[in-house]
Amino acid sequence: MKMTFRWYGSDDDPIPLQYIRQIPGVTGIMGAMDRFPAGQVWPQDDIAAYVDEVHAAGLECEVIESVNVHEDIKLGRDTRDTYIANYCRTLENLAPHGVKVVVYNFMPVFDWLRTDLAHVNPDGSTCLYYDEAKLAGMTPQDMVAATLENSQFSLPGWEPERLAQLDEVMEAYSSIDVEAMRENYAYFLRGVVPTAERVGIRLAVHPDDPAWPLFGLPRVCHSMEDLDAIVEMVDSPANSLCVCTGSLGSDPANDVPAILTRFGDKGRVAAAHCRNVRHLGHRHFQEAAHLSADGSLDMYAIMRAIHDHAPDAYIRPDHGRMIWGETGRPGYPLYDRALGITYLNGLWEAIDKANR
Repeated sequence: MKMTFRWYGSDDDPIPLQYIRQIPGVTGIMGAMDRFPAGQVWPQDDIAAYVDEVHAAGLECEVIESVNVHEDIKLGRDTRDTYIANYCRTLENLAPHGVKVVVYNFMPVFDWLRTDLAHVNPDGSTCLYYDEAKLAGMTPQDMVAATLENSQFSLPGWEPERLAQLDEVMEAYSSIDVEAMRENYAYFLRGVVPTAERVGIRLAVHPDDPAWPLFGLPRVCHSMEDLDAIVEMVDSPANSLCVCTGSLGSDPANDVPAILTRFGDKGRVAAAHCRNVRHLGHRHFQEAAHLSADGSLDMYAIMRAIHDHAPDAYIRPDHGRMIWGETGRPGYPLYDRALGITYLNGLWEAIDKANR
């Protein structure tokens, strides 16, 4: 297991690499370079500059997140082959710089959704929060406006060029059902996995967040059955998963340790985002501290499943609370994620020594 920390780059992240290196047990980062629009080839020079900066800080950069899939691929449009070719070129550009895993998602339109970016907890901390009842009567356009208004930072997966065409994209998805979405997904994987295999990169899909359909959009990655279908689309270790425990765990029907065990035994868990959520009702939850007792997920069972069934996975904490007066990008503070790492590493050490 390698413990990592998400970092958006010195031009888009208030947290310096030096601070990340000071967190006990962190060996590297899961890199995010959100300045490149979906479908664009990532230039070698930009990748080299980013990776070199991470290495200069004494950290590894073996995982890159947010090589986003263009909407035309998900919609199965005639232009998809061009964007698939560009995706392959980006993989070819990343590999020479030591990148071994690329985390991506196949969510239509919205990569994630919350109804409150700064829900105030009884202790005064704030967290990400979701209550589907608050979406009643709202259009996707209303939701986008409210979300962007409440964040001073860029939001991962909310590309301006996609949101600028929201009306058109939503209309296009009205004729795409779940089966068509799966067919388009399989087409994408058949196009990119051979390149990933050739250059030594494992693709790791991030599940839908939250783990159910939104605004009638066809979502195909939020259950054990969905994940089974995805890994069977192309039978290759290069077609793997990033198991986000909070995304899958937002639905109480998902047994997250069982999911990790099943796909870990298949050799298909390349990465994991480890976080806790507290269920408050039907499709109603809040992000919690990583401690099991603070949420609804058994973080010990989750870490045990990774330890025993996917021990080579890259791990990072996820979606911390804002505590101790910190301000920053919603869900990505320094302090609470650092506390989460310490807790996760403590669980790992205890499990490891108990197994000896």
